[in-house]
Amino acid sequence: MPRRPRSQSSTPAPDDADSLFADLLDDEIGASEDEADEANKAGDDSGIGKSGIPPAIAYQSASAAPETALDDPDLPYWLALNRVRGIGPARFRLLLEGFGSARGAWEAGSTDWQAAGLDSRSVAALEQQRRRIEPEAEVARLVRLNIGAVRVIDPAYPRLLQEIPLPPPVLYVRGTLAPADEWALAIVGTRRASPYGKQMTERLAGELARQAITVVSGLARGIDTVAHQAALAAGGRTIAVLGCGPDLVYPPENAKLAVRIVEQGAVITEFPPGTQPEAGNFPARNRLISGLSLGVLVTEAPETSGALITTRFAAEQGRDIFAVPGNVTSRGSVGANRLIQDGAKMVLEVGDILSELNLHLAPQQMELLELREALPENASEARLLALLDASDEPGHIDDLCRASGLPVAEVSGTLVMLELKGQVRLVGPMTYVKA
Repeated sequence: MPRRPRSQSSTPAPDDADSLFADLLDDEIGASEDEADEANKAGDDSGIGKSGIPPAIAYQSASAAPETALDDPDLPYWLALNRVRGIGPARFRLLLEGFGSARGAWEAGSTDWQAAGLDSRSVAALEQQRRRIEPEAEVARLVRLNIGAVRVIDPAYPRLLQEIPLPPPVLYVRGTLAPADEWALAIVGTRRASPYGKQMTERLAGELARQAITVVSGLARGIDTVAHQAALAAGGRTIAVLGCGPDLVYPPENAKLAVRIVEQGAVITEFPPGTQPEAGNFPARNRLISGLSLGVLVTEAPETSGALITTRFAAEQGRDIFAVPGNVTSRGSVGANRLIQDGAKMVLEVGDILSELNLHLAPQQMELLELREALPENASEARLLALLDASDEPGHIDDLCRASGLPVAEVSGTLVMLELKGQVRLVGPMTYVKA
């Protein structure tokens, strides 16, 4: 069963909570001491904003094209809606449920949006921003930048992330998302890592990668950087989740590391191209880090570490929480030690994680998953796949109902499951072909 630290259930007073959250964000994304000194000397020319966050830098694009398809006729409108500030996962879902497609939502009017459940502020934001967003230009931008896009309805969307409340409607992807990423563990911690924290992170991340476990982290300085590097060095997969657009890298010094991650995993974000790292983006990023993973491991964290934001999301999502114990006299270990005190699983070696998550047989489980997804799960799936395979033309749901003798609800539900498994593809309104 997922372990939820007891501290998750206690709610601090509002003033204390605001103060703690500010401290956590400071450890998460604040400029380093060296950058702060440079900013004080350089003034406005330094590029460091009032929040203390230096700007991200442009990503040095790899030559490989994205693995995800960008030719779906509704995709431009998904991307356009995803760019509208004020339309997050909850409002995006309302629009899809209200209009049946992203295009229908995009081309509707303010009265229709309100009828679908949007509040007046969201309606005004969508109406204003729609005037300057071109849906087709959003796709063209991704093609130019070699960036893929995966929607929550697409088979390639990570299954673990689909399970969380209100998953992001669109993921922007550099590199590849793989079925093997179902066996993933997040490793997070402080940006100001000690030699001990780096050593433990390198050891555990490397051993997990050698066990075919995907290492997920946030590309931040300190623990995140070491986790990604160790996974790559072990020949494993790693996923970096950004708090900025997919065409940018933050922090700037990790640009070369990001290129290596793309070659051996993926760099992903829910933020559209051009989005600079803002303070509010990083809690959203941390929600994805935990959502992509079976559990979250904190290898070193002070009491105000941004990694604790990730563990809060992990607890809400029902993920396991792990922590490496540290020196009880060290301020840099207070957060990790407190997690253990509050119920997180203490980790002394990689076997503690593998046994808790039953991941000793991850490579064999991967082979079984591939075999299971290639086979029909029941008679309805087998019947519909056979009908689509026997026809040279796409099958409309009405024709499939008549030919199979199955009820409409069963055919519709089965086709959705087959689409999620990548065995059929939607090519028109209620019309499918075998993938």
